[in-house]
Amino acid sequence: MLQSHGQKVRLGPTLVLIKDATKRLVRKRAKHYDQRVKEARLKIWRVMDCICGKRLAAMLPELVPILQRHGQMKVDAETRDKLCQISAATIDRLLSAEKKKWALKGRSHTKPGTLLKQQIAIRTVSEWKDQPPGLVQIDLVAHEGGDAHGDFLQTLDVTDVGTAWTETQAVRNKAQKWVVEALEAIRRRFPFPWIGVHSDNGNEFINAHLVRFCHHHQIAFTRTRPYRRNDNCYVEQNNYSVVRRAVG
Repeated sequence: MLQSHGQKVRLGPTLVLIKDATKRLVRKRAKHYDQRVKEARLKIWRVMDCICGKRLAAMLPELVPILQRHGQMKVDAETRDKLCQISAATIDRLLSAEKKKWALKGRSHTKPGTLLKQQIAIRTVSEWKDQPPGLVQIDLVAHEGGDAHGDFLQTLDVTDVGTAWTETQAVRNKAQKWVVEALEAIRRRFPFPWIGVHSDNGNEFINAHLVRFCHHHQIAFTRTRPYRRNDNCYVEQNNYSVVRRAVG
């Protein structure tokens, strides 16, 4: 009835109603998911290796009965029904605080490369559709345990775009020498020859060693746009699912 602050409405000969926008009635929404649902959902999320809400929501109707059948979860019928009906957005919202506890800080150790990168062509995310086998994306995954001082183990992750074939190799640090040696070891293990290598703009890749490596093996060398991780999305998605799940 009252649309703006200070508006007056006469309700009678002597009664005038004046709206005050600073005084609003706050209605508290009743909680639909109680503590039992939250605890069960958290347990399932951990069992499924902390997957995203969209994947978890699609799996819950099938997963909850399986966990009950094998004695891994004891919930009543009401809690089970709520678990099977919960939406992906609600799962992500309820898990937001828990995800923050597990989030690693400062995982990126990529530093800008040298002027050499101006000689290396850029390839964007839109150019990776329907590619033949042999075009690989590469990335390094650091295992510093939260302390980036000194040397620590790295994993070189190499993913073929066309087939999703993935190979990894341990590297003692980000020195260009070790990275190229690891690339050569992976190249020899691959079931098909490489025709292209694609990396981010880190100086562990944008260097003369890797340029010579690609030139020697007649491999095209391309790079991502600065700060555009999606340009290297095929290997980026494997950094967790393949590397961090196994190594940390």
